[in-house]
Amino acid sequence: MASMRMQMAGCVMALFGWIGVLIVCSAPMWRVTAFFGNNTVKSQTMWEGIWMSCVVQSTGQMQCKVYDSMLALSIDLQGARVLVVVSIITGIAGLRIAFTSGKCINFIPEKRAKANATVAAGMVLIISGFLCLIPVSWTASTIRRHFYNSLLVDAQKKELGASLYVGWGAGALLLLGGGLLCANCPKEDVTPCVKYLLNKSGGNSKADSVQCFTPTKMCI
Repeated sequence: MASMRMQMAGCVMALFGWIGVLIVCSAPMWRVTAFFGNNTVKSQTMWEGIWMSCVVQSTGQMQCKVYDSMLALSIDLQGARVLVVVSIITGIAGLRIAFTSGKCINFIPEKRAKANATVAAGMVLIISGFLCLIPVSWTASTIRRHFYNSLLVDAQKKELGASLYVGWGAGALLLLGGGLLCANCPKEDVTPCVKYLLNKSGGNSKADSVQCFTPTKMCI
């Protein structure tokens, strides 16, 4: 029962983590740039994502525009596009394997094969979590480095957007969920070989042979 609860908790955490990766991919809030006018009130704020950029006026009006070319993006955002999309695809594969190998689902009848599939799903979800954390951390490091660059003016400096924090949380959930699924690793059965006598010819003959029977290893 404890193993089943652990598996269910891992699937739920991985599912929420995968949803977080979808939000990170779609939300244009990786970088936030604040422009100031002559007074101390923000005149407009620019949001930059991996697919589009948005400008929010002080009046609340927002305008978004898709990037004209991928080559116009910085290297970190170009890499983020690829890694985040691969993370989403990998997460789908991991979740499908995890749900089909559940203890309460008879899609895979053999218990040991089901346990191995659960471990494989956990490993795939861990990979998906790393694929999400790498671009988020890469972009955050670039923003931090440019923020403390004295050669850049204040208008060129950017701050961490909300998508980065969501990405860190989503990656952590995928790692934890995949770790819980990997904790269902099948245990090696060290049951000794059971020897028994097999009477081949019947009651009067003494031509009995000894055979060795090893029980099938199961995941408990």
